[in-house]
Amino acid sequence: MNKFERFFRRYIFSTVGIILLFLFVNILLVASFFVIAYLGNVKNSNFPIEDFSKHITETNGQLHADTWAEGILNDANAWAMILDEHGDTIWQMNMPEELPRHYSTTDVAMFSRWYLNGYPVNVWNRQGNLLVVGFPQGDIVNYYISVKAQYVTPTAVGFLVAICINILLMLYLFLRNAHQIEKAMEPVLNGIRHLSNGNPIHLEETGELAEINASLNKAGDYLLKKDNTRAEWIRGISHDIRTPLSMILGYASEIEETSSLPETTRKQAEIIRRHSEKLKNLVEDLNLTTKLEYSMQPMQKQRLDPVELARQAVSEILNDGLSDKYELELSEDNPGKAITITGDQSLLNRMLCNLIRNCIIHNPDGCRIQVSVGRCDTVCTFSVADNGCGISEMQLNTLNNNKDISSTQKQTGEIEHGLGLKIVRQIVEVHQGTIEYSNTIPHGLTVNFFLPME
Repeated sequence: MNKFERFFRRYIFSTVGIILLFLFVNILLVASFFVIAYLGNVKNSNFPIEDFSKHITETNGQLHADTWAEGILNDANAWAMILDEHGDTIWQMNMPEELPRHYSTTDVAMFSRWYLNGYPVNVWNRQGNLLVVGFPQGDIVNYYISVKAQYVTPTAVGFLVAICINILLMLYLFLRNAHQIEKAMEPVLNGIRHLSNGNPIHLEETGELAEINASLNKAGDYLLKKDNTRAEWIRGISHDIRTPLSMILGYASEIEETSSLPETTRKQAEIIRRHSEKLKNLVEDLNLTTKLEYSMQPMQKQRLDPVELARQAVSEILNDGLSDKYELELSEDNPGKAITITGDQSLLNRMLCNLIRNCIIHNPDGCRIQVSVGRCDTVCTFSVADNGCGISEMQLNTLNNNKDISSTQKQTGEIEHGLGLKIVRQIVEVHQGTIEYSNTIPHGLTVNFFLPME
């Protein structure tokens, strides 16, 4: 699963969590509303008709309501009456004048569940009599619902199923839309990733994201054109410099070797030759790093002996005339064991020579350089270490993070590990290897790189 898929998965899961949280909060709010309503208003709004009946007493054949009963009836703005078994009113309080004082069995059956002439009423059985408490019109709403028992369970289950279907439908629609967005965005994200890696792209300029795809195609074409222009410019400069630079080197060497000339002139010719060689190497490095960066360097892979490869690189440095200030040694970590790798001999030789020359260039006062070759499981290990001045911790972190050390260049004119190490990293990468930089104890720089063996 790549980072783009993880992003959409996190987006989907977070949205599902938000929906569940939304449902939970709404259920909690509804439950809280009913609890508060019951504790605050509903509980107190239910008229205590049973207690009210107890406060109506009979004295000498006459019914009387005490002070508490009168007070609670007045507070509710209600009225009350008691009917005997024949439907006649034997007691009343605050009863409206328009209401009749006698009721048939049918009347009682009708108002006991509904209304009495528009007044909502509550009824209570009082020792064979019927206590009726009425409330102002519009104050209370009475509903009477009658459902067959066999339909109660299916109705409840159907209600829950409907809720679940709605939730699942909502989740399905959301996931479907998220998948469509992911499907539409995947080419765009892949295009951005290819652009960041310097690869050409071409997206279909159709659909809702056609404008974005067109912009990415335009940006890709622009970057490709820009890179090609830079590469062609570098190749042209390298070609144009090669001939005059060869002439400068030839004449400078001839002047340097002419014994009839003054020593000062020969010394100046030596300086010209040495700096011209540096310029030549710089142009070659610049041309090579451009070819490696844009995959224009043809790879000529073959089976190689890494020990022999390191020996040739060390011999090349020694044959160039190494100063006595430097000690260059080659060692084998696993002597007697055959090691074989597959790679481009010229590139790998260039990589080792660059590392050794870096040790020489950045330690002008001299140092000891140790080149070693070994193996670890299925990996061939190379190491180039010196006991010179080393590099700073910031530069070390920059190199180990595969960044160009030129970003740490100080404005003091000092020499830095730069283009040569960039070429080393590029050569290691095209051989599917890895490279590590570390400080040599007690001081110096150690470069380890690892290449896969056959």
